[in-house]
Amino acid sequence: MRRALSAVDLMLLGAVLLWALNITVTRYVLTHGFAPLAYSSTRYLAATLLFVGFTWRRERSFRVERADWKLVGIAASLIFANQLSFVYAVDLTNASTVGLLLGTTPIFVGVVATMVGLERPGRGFWVAAAVSFAGVGLIAVSAGSGISGNLVGELLGISTALTWGAYSVAVAPLMRRYSSFRTSALVLACGSVPLALVGIPELVRRGLPPFGWQLSAAVVYAIVGPLFLTNILWFTAIARVGPSRASLFANLEPFFAVLFALLLLAERLSRYEVAGGVAITAGIMLDRFRRPRREAVVVPGD
Repeated sequence: MRRALSAVDLMLLGAVLLWALNITVTRYVLTHGFAPLAYSSTRYLAATLLFVGFTWRRERSFRVERADWKLVGIAASLIFANQLSFVYAVDLTNASTVGLLLGTTPIFVGVVATMVGLERPGRGFWVAAAVSFAGVGLIAVSAGSGISGNLVGELLGISTALTWGAYSVAVAPLMRRYSSFRTSALVLACGSVPLALVGIPELVRRGLPPFGWQLSAAVVYAIVGPLFLTNILWFTAIARVGPSRASLFANLEPFFAVLFALLLLAERLSRYEVAGGVAITAGIMLDRFRRPRREAVVVPGD
């Protein structure tokens, strides 16, 4: 039993590390010749094909009830908005800054769930939300400090967290009725269509950058790691230990995202970003301790 639990922990940690590293990898790819939409649509379509093929071999069906296609469409639309926000956020500002802002995702899950009537949080949640959003404000101040320097990129980073939080709420009913693999495969497939429609024209217009081994490795990683392997690791682990245990590991993603950006891209954080990151983390911890049994459906990942 002890060995099985350790294996699950490694699966969860591996998924979080793959997601966290993807922010740095995306920043590297975008600063080495790839246009944002061309990159996002190419890697998303390739990863979707891999995951759809894996899920078909596993389940031999993608059937869902007709009434549930509306939820699939809403979730796919949020995935589309999330991918646009993410790729332009990383294009316009530092990977470390985006990593910090993604730490607000659990708070946005609670806010969206409250707005649609799924939750009725008390004062404790709003205190945690206020602390986290104060941290976001501090990070926004850094846009004028000359270090991370792009307010639009930071706003898009917030949009990335918001859209993923909304996606997490939208997809929850589907994951209660169908397997996580089937749900994710359908949403990825539907979300990749509009992404391809906006990305292919940019790809045709600007073409592909020269591919050295480093850029090639980064693109292969972005396809196979954060969109294919992570779904397999994460959903398999959740099936064994439940989403509450998994959410503990999800909270580590912003820390590792910042660490990778600092080490691999030689980025720097301003004092406002450090203070903002501390505030966001404090808010998440307050919410976590307030309601330790929250059923987190998915982890923020791109």
